[in-house]
Amino acid sequence: MRDNPIINRQRLGRLFPFLGWIGELKNTRTLRADLIAGITVALVLVPQSMAYAQLAGLPVHYGLYAAFLPPIVAALFGSSRQLATGPVAVVSLMTAAALGPLATANPEGYLAYALLLALMVGLFQLMLGLLRFGILVDFLAHPVVIGFTNAAALIIATSQIGKLFGVSVPMAEHHYETLWYTIQAVITSTHVPTLWMGLLAFAIMLGLRQVAPQVPAVLVAVVVTTLLSYFTGFQAAGGAVVGDIPAGLPSFVAPVFDWSAIVHLMTAAVTISLVGFMEAMSIAKAMAARTRQRLDANQELVGQGLANLTAGSFSGYPVSGSFSRSAVNINAGAVTGFASVVTGLVVAASLLWLTPLLFHLPQATLAAVIIMAVVNLIKIQPVIHAWKAVRTDGIIAVTTFALTLLWAPDLDKGILAGVGLSLVLFLARSMRPRFAVLSRFSDGTLRDVRVHPLPTSPKIAVVRFDGPLYFANAGYFETRILGVVADNPELEFIILDGAGIHELDATGEEVLHHLAERLRAQGIELLVARMKKQFMDTIRRTGLIRVMGEDHFFARVIHALEYAWDRLGDRYDRTTCPLRLPAGAAGG
Repeated sequence: MRDNPIINRQRLGRLFPFLGWIGELKNTRTLRADLIAGITVALVLVPQSMAYAQLAGLPVHYGLYAAFLPPIVAALFGSSRQLATGPVAVVSLMTAAALGPLATANPEGYLAYALLLALMVGLFQLMLGLLRFGILVDFLAHPVVIGFTNAAALIIATSQIGKLFGVSVPMAEHHYETLWYTIQAVITSTHVPTLWMGLLAFAIMLGLRQVAPQVPAVLVAVVVTTLLSYFTGFQAAGGAVVGDIPAGLPSFVAPVFDWSAIVHLMTAAVTISLVGFMEAMSIAKAMAARTRQRLDANQELVGQGLANLTAGSFSGYPVSGSFSRSAVNINAGAVTGFASVVTGLVVAASLLWLTPLLFHLPQATLAAVIIMAVVNLIKIQPVIHAWKAVRTDGIIAVTTFALTLLWAPDLDKGILAGVGLSLVLFLARSMRPRFAVLSRFSDGTLRDVRVHPLPTSPKIAVVRFDGPLYFANAGYFETRILGVVADNPELEFIILDGAGIHELDATGEEVLHHLAERLRAQGIELLVARMKKQFMDTIRRTGLIRVMGEDHFFARVIHALEYAWDRLGDRYDRTTCPLRLPAGAAGG
């Protein structure tokens, strides 16, 4: 049997996604656009990666290492053409938080632990992608991400205050304690030249953003403050500078597997994997909507996973997609993933030949770069919107925000608490779905009598259950049905509007079975209308349809009502029934 060339091409495309765009580089316009975009992103990435490395507790050149090969690998094996991968603020902070306790016991092993963490993140993401488990990211509900991102942005910004004012304090158990000690040091010991250098960096970046947004403001701030630092003797005056950066490209580093460290880092690795990927996918989706690309979440997991494995193998640390640099990439005209390949090559050129020029770069400038980058992550409006949409979502966002701030630097605790709360509240909602007793409204529709004070029939009750009928709420369903029976002593028919029941598990089927028999023993018939296919498939497989009677299931509620009226006969005047249709109305 001959292989289908189309299927073979699809398989090859999944293994090597870059084959889908590499042929487009024959077009000189596309090649030129990608070259310009790649160089433009690199001008932002070089200073940002150095700043983020320090945020992660690493020397600045490890940020450059993480900005060299990982963006290239992510572009070659991911599904997004414009996603710019590399060091990002939130993942850098989470890396520092995860490694902090290990570094206390073994400061010399900090780098080894950072590489190990990157490998663990990469392996987890790669496994999820290969097994097509990208859906697991959905456990990070949007309100959790909103709350966590806002808290992380505040933590990142306030963690740079010491560098901005030229003071240093020992790290306390909690971030808010460290912040308090930093504020006290700022009041008594501010290094004025450092403060002025940081303010100048802010002024340059803010000014260029307003006057010439197309100019790489971060790069200009770095160049100006580095030159000023060199010519004014900033370091000799007590100012903190980056210092020596080893020239050359990173070499392969064999992983050191410390099982006690692996156990300690496991939760952080999973959290970083999910948070980093969710950030990357949200950016990629926004760009795909603009470029009309087709995204594959599982393929993107593979790309991000391989990028992190590369970072862990070549002296980097965990990376993810960057919102700011991706925006720069697409706005600069990037067409294919080759733009990110160019970005990585420009970073490599910087490592080979430009590192001596960065010796006098002030630490205050890097602090200003970080603060400017994370300010855009602080967004109150989405929290307010979530609160207005569903009150519990607002509670989840605010709780995640508060707990992340309270437990910092243990950031994984805050986000795990948010995930746990969202799952608990979801389960609570699904355990008590809406149960409504219905009656006929003036327009012919059936409405909830608790919302609309409508008369009901003493002989026939129509009820609706808006949710899956499964183990967590089957008892609640039975209790509510029996409550309707207790409230209506003359009741002879209960019609269940099954339009909202999209799932029926074994427990739900068992409860429905016993409920039908119990009601029948009391002289009450249970009828079901507007059932979903899933519902009917289950009761056919179990034989419940024969127990209840096939003539007790109806495509429309009006058909069930007509069955009940016919069975009641002369004992009930259907013309006065509150459930009858008004003249000219369509049946439900």
